[in-house]
Amino acid sequence: MSNAITILNREEDHRIVKAIKLAEKNTSGEIKVHIENYCKGNVEERSLFVFNRLKLNKTKLRNGVLIYLAVKDHKFAILGDEGINKVVGNGFWNDVKDLMQSRFKENRFADGLEEGIMRCGEKLKNFFPYQSDDTNEIPDNISYENN
Repeated sequence: MSNAITILNREEDHRIVKAIKLAEKNTSGEIKVHIENYCKGNVEERSLFVFNRLKLNKTKLRNGVLIYLAVKDHKFAILGDEGINKVVGNGFWNDVKDLMQSRFKENRFADGLEEGIMRCGEKLKNFFPYQSDDTNEIPDNISYENN
């Protein structure tokens, strides 16, 4: 059975980081992927805790996005910061979640993450287009926690 460290091989990890860089070329938003084994408590509460710990709540425009995945608990969430939530509807991430969930059910985790990241970037560019003075505020690497 996969765990947080082995769910993606090296090539897949690089694909995900490349997708984050590509998605962020269209938006000033920041996208972060965090993968761990177990979700301690409620998935929304845990993803918010990780969101804040990774300082996604500190971006200039408050437009950080966390894609959170708890491998062994089969839970995931997409969480956007308050800057995003002020301008989008409640179901803003639902199509991204549905797309990712369908890939996860097929054990295509890298594909689900990659496609979800690209969809996030597309959705964000409408509200937070890329700015010429944009700086990468959050590292693009995947955050792993082998809990």
